[in-house]
Amino acid sequence: MPVHEAWLEELPPDECDVLLRAGSVGRVAFVVGDFPVIVPVNYQVVSTTQGERLALRTREGGLIDEAPISVAFEIDGIDPLRRQGWSVLVRGALRHASPEEVLQPPGLEPWVDGRREVIVLIEPYKVTGRRLHAASSGWPFHLRAYL
Repeated sequence: MPVHEAWLEELPPDECDVLLRAGSVGRVAFVVGDFPVIVPVNYQVVSTTQGERLALRTREGGLIDEAPISVAFEIDGIDPLRRQGWSVLVRGALRHASPEEVLQPPGLEPWVDGRREVIVLIEPYKVTGRRLHAASSGWPFHLRAYL
């Protein structure tokens, strides 16, 4: 049976959008001082007066509240057993939301105790995604376990 190499596939924008809407946890990355910082967050896609945005709820004076405007946001799904997965990367601008611009209030419930009253929005300027397809020996996966 032929062996097929693992390969990457670019995800179309509509699939990236579906994955972003289905998720609730991701990572936001930005630079603080001279060093990159990556923070896990819960998020939601919301409608604003300016269009669709990613909403994050954070605490006043915290790392995300004081983050610079340029950020990256990433979600993924990993299957380590099959050595395959996908990721969606959003690059955009982070800014504080005004109460009147969010048309649907985010239903974000913080996972951590404490007040998370500040809502920040990521305005995407580029959204990309890719899927890693596992290498294949040519045998169906369920049969390879018995070989």
